[in-house]
Amino acid sequence: MTARGSARVVGTRYRYAFVLLGIVQTTLIFTLAALAVPLPRIGRELDLERADLILLSAAYGLTFAGLVLFGGRLADRYGGRRTLTTGLVLFAAASAAAPFAPGIGGLLAARFAQGAGAALVAPAAMAVLRAVFPSPPEYGRAMATWGGLSVLGATAGNLLSGVISALLSWRWTFALPIGVALAALALTRRLLPDTAPDPGRSLDLPGALLATAGITLASYGLVVTDARPWSSAAVLVPLLGGIALLAAFRYAERRVRDPLLPPRFLLGRRRSLALLAIALSACGTALTFVVLSLHLQQVRDWSQVRTSAAFVPFAVALIASGRAAGPLIGRYGPRAVTAAGMGTAAAGLILLALTGLDAHTGYAYGMLPGLVLLPAGTAASFAGASVLAAEGVPPGQTGLAGGVLNTAMECGPTVLLAALLTLGSDAAALAATGAALLVVACMNQRTQ
Repeated sequence: MTARGSARVVGTRYRYAFVLLGIVQTTLIFTLAALAVPLPRIGRELDLERADLILLSAAYGLTFAGLVLFGGRLADRYGGRRTLTTGLVLFAAASAAAPFAPGIGGLLAARFAQGAGAALVAPAAMAVLRAVFPSPPEYGRAMATWGGLSVLGATAGNLLSGVISALLSWRWTFALPIGVALAALALTRRLLPDTAPDPGRSLDLPGALLATAGITLASYGLVVTDARPWSSAAVLVPLLGGIALLAAFRYAERRVRDPLLPPRFLLGRRRSLALLAIALSACGTALTFVVLSLHLQQVRDWSQVRTSAAFVPFAVALIASGRAAGPLIGRYGPRAVTAAGMGTAAAGLILLALTGLDAHTGYAYGMLPGLVLLPAGTAASFAGASVLAAEGVPPGQTGLAGGVLNTAMECGPTVLLAALLTLGSDAAALAATGAALLVVACMNQRTQ
């Protein structure tokens, strides 16, 4: 085989590897959002209280957010492909158990286990991605596309789950995660290179325990504010306990040789703003899906299928913007694209707050403009911010970078949704999120 033919074979393999990793990442976030639309039907079928539904909706995200930092360090310590395979096995087993759950206990256990598997898979996939594209320019271009996959997965989850649960059953929403996980396990060794393990790296188990318990407890405390007042013990005990554990984690990390999250890792202003941009963009998307899904079904009395169809323009704009983001980043740089995307997303949220929630305004004139601007901006901001967050990360910390990025993406909506929804108005929450996006877009634009 000629050198050119050999290079073509390697290039094709790398493209297939990226496609496989991208589908896996999209599926992880699809699974996170898959129960959002059919949640009322699940409640009726299993005879659940509101508190049960809140915990069920948050279970996957709680373990995902709580364990993903540790998952990133496991990927750096034992190698990306090995950690990815372990996570896929756990994710597949939990996804296969979920449809057969007879009640809330079994379904909750399956969702917790799914989140734990995802916490291993997501950072490990980023570590393997770095091995697929070792040169910084190629890796930057790959991250520009990677950044939009999560919001694409969330959109697909909200679109397809409503249709599947209406036509078949909510239990069939787990078919896609099972199929993707099994296919990925079959193809991993054939398509994916491994990252070199680092046997000399310690795992900082005390730090992992503090971070996992702190993030999980604090996130749970924020989640239950939807059903309990902020002054109740059900909110204050886990919230304050989680904050105390995170403070202890910060203190402990300064005194170990190889910390779980090195304090200097987050000191760069660009990386800090990029992570804030990811958190805010994820919050804006999550808030929009929650608010509009409830508004369309409860206020306008739309069916699940019609509600899912309302988000089709959202998906189209998201895909189009995601495809354009890479070339734009190459031409104008990730900082400019991130700032422009956040400004566009902010305009979409503010439009939705002003007109989209008015029951007397038509869909095309009231809701549609915001449903196009928001995903167009979000896809661009996710792409640019992902490049900035991964910029300058050494190969031995790629799993850590994946853990931090996914923590921002998962914890951002949990923290900000709880805070914003206390404003007492869905429109006010949307407008406030849009204003926050604008502020961070301006800060990002000024960063040198």
